[in-house]
Amino acid sequence: MAKVLFLIISGKEAPQKAELGIIVAARSVLAKRYEDLKVIFFGPSQEYITKLSGQAKEHFEILLKNRAIDSACVNIAQNMGIKPELEALGVELLPAGERIAHYVNQGYQVITF
Repeated sequence: MAKVLFLIISGKEAPQKAELGIIVAARSVLAKRYEDLKVIFFGPSQEYITKLSGQAKEHFEILLKNRAIDSACVNIAQNMGIKPELEALGVELLPAGERIAHYVNQGYQVITF
């Protein structure tokens, strides 16, 4: 089985794309479609997840509960002034470049939304 990294970048400029990424990731975790699945939120998606509601929020919580969310970018969070909101959601803040490299070097396939 493959290992995948969902890199969710889209935000309020493409909310349907961001929501689809969250939903597909959560459903994949529940269905055990991959050996391992991790999610990194980067850029506009970081602000987007602070305002989730409905189905997207439910699927986000599935990802949290199943420890599929690796992190969101600490530098973007600081620049956007949303660090406290992300931490309150339970999202770890780490340098995205280092986390992406970690997963690529471990053989994960990157799926971008």
